[in-house]
Amino acid sequence: MTARGQSVDPKLLEILVCPLTKGALRYDAEAQELISEQAGLAYPIRDGIPILLVEEARRLDEPKKEPRR
Repeated sequence: MTARGQSVDPKLLEILVCPLTKGALRYDAEAQELISEQAGLAYPIRDGIPILLVEEARRLDEPKKEPRR
């Protein structure tokens, strides 16, 4: 479990890739995001579900937003 009470299955994290670059994603448990360093994007995780849509992603140079509840 993370500080926010959500967790992502480690097996799922092993197979997920960035939809833009097809590169690896890094899990940020604190922010509840999957980070694509190659694309410079952070994909949100909502209710334990990764949202791997480029249009939903935050650019890494933008400030973090509070997660939706």
